[in-house]
Amino acid sequence: MTSTSPLHPAPRTRDIAATRHGVVLLAASVMPVMAIISLVPVLPLLMREFAGVAGSEFLVPIALTIPALCVALFSPVAGWLADRIGRKILLVSALVLYAACGIVPWFLDDLFQIIAARIALGMTEAVIMTVATTLIGDYFVDERREKWIALQVATTSVSAIVLIAVGGLLGEILGSRGPFLLYLLGLPIAGMAAMILFEPEDHARSTGVGATAFPFARVLPLVVITLGVGIVFYTLIVQLGPILELSGPVSPATIGMVGAVTNLSVGGGSFIFHKLKQHAGRMPLALGLLLAALGYAGAAYSTSLPSIAGFAALACVGSGILLPNMLTWTMRRLPPEFRGRGTGLWTGAFFLGQFLAPLVAAAVVGATSGLASALLVYAGVVAVGSIVAALSFRLGSRTG
Repeated sequence: MTSTSPLHPAPRTRDIAATRHGVVLLAASVMPVMAIISLVPVLPLLMREFAGVAGSEFLVPIALTIPALCVALFSPVAGWLADRIGRKILLVSALVLYAACGIVPWFLDDLFQIIAARIALGMTEAVIMTVATTLIGDYFVDERREKWIALQVATTSVSAIVLIAVGGLLGEILGSRGPFLLYLLGLPIAGMAAMILFEPEDHARSTGVGATAFPFARVLPLVVITLGVGIVFYTLIVQLGPILELSGPVSPATIGMVGAVTNLSVGGGSFIFHKLKQHAGRMPLALGLLLAALGYAGAAYSTSLPSIAGFAALACVGSGILLPNMLTWTMRRLPPEFRGRGTGLWTGAFFLGQFLAPLVAAAVVGATSGLASALLVYAGVVAVGSIVAALSFRLGSRTG
């Protein structure tokens, strides 16, 4: 249950928003996911197109992933702005700019200009993801808040399956720039946000009030855990191809099919969290980490493709529990006047995990002389985290 104190006032007894508001926020939350996923199918085309550019083998993948780093860096700033100037105007403006920045590479032939446009896109994504998530916390209370947080995780995971397929189709028809047209979806979503969303009264009353300090001591431990969860989640996503190839050569089509299953598994994990939402905190953390550890260990020890794929899916079920749990836990510790800043810190930590995941994986693989051994290291570290969370829960140390 949510604690009550001068720092964390009791929540309202009813929601202030309806389903249509939640749907708009879910649609907005998909936009940052689309920034990378939709371009994955045309990566080989872009690599060939810019093969003559010095360092293209590094720069082209960076062009795809640089928005994630921008989200990590600018989400705390976006949260601060949301608390200072308001949620709705910031979200609508960011969605319009998202469409404008996203379509720019359609007209460009210079790789460095494309990267610059992608950096600007990432800054708009930081605002969209942070403010959309903050508004879920503003609009809904108690069980409905946990429901919409779980739906946000499930929607972004399942949408990745559709987006990668649509991106591939546009790339097949229009070439390497085809998927960039998808960013224009930001415009109708901006229109819906402008017509349907509203500024929460709690924020309107608290804007400019600085009587209390930001609850760093209550929030930062959860932000640090979220960083670790992000690394665990994205390591498996990024390394899925090499992990599956522990069983032998695997076709791109097979990797894509298993990737779809793992994304669905994340959605399944968020459904499990929805059933556990009343216990958000240490118990779901322990469960999610346990499933992730079993998935990593099972994939390391397996030799057949179906077995490795099954354990990878199991790890993603764990991630599907962990992500909404950490966000819900953090939301419960944030008073309304600091919800934007707190959500920005959480979002930044999660996307920083996405950016760091391949770097950490490369370091661990190098230190252990093999991917299978690296997976066992991950499994061991995550299992220790699960045990610590379980013991803490059992001892009744519940502060969430």
